[in-house]
Amino acid sequence: MMRLIRPFAVALVGVGMALTLSAGTAVAAKGPFTFQSGGRPFYVEDVPDGKCFTMSQPATAPHNGTGSVAIVFAGKKCTGKATRIAPGKQAPKGLRFASVRFGR
Repeated sequence: MMRLIRPFAVALVGVGMALTLSAGTAVAAKGPFTFQSGGRPFYVEDVPDGKCFTMSQPATAPHNGTGSVAIVFAGKKCTGKATRIAPGKQAPKGLRFASVRFGR
């Protein structure tokens, strides 16, 4: 009986690894990223990882509700001082930023 279970268990582990690897290649930061700009609240959802987004005017109060790390930058086009915001976290109070990128 052990001989029949072992190949089945190995096959299940292989399928599980394949599903895990394919799920890890997602290209979107799922969930909302909220911020304020010009005194008004804004949000974006399900944005692609690795792409830089430049704000039309300086933004404040970023909250990362996505499943990816958000990196906010002081300058436009993801330049200047960078601050990492973990998934589900709020940036330090008073932080101003001009652009954001999601992912590692």
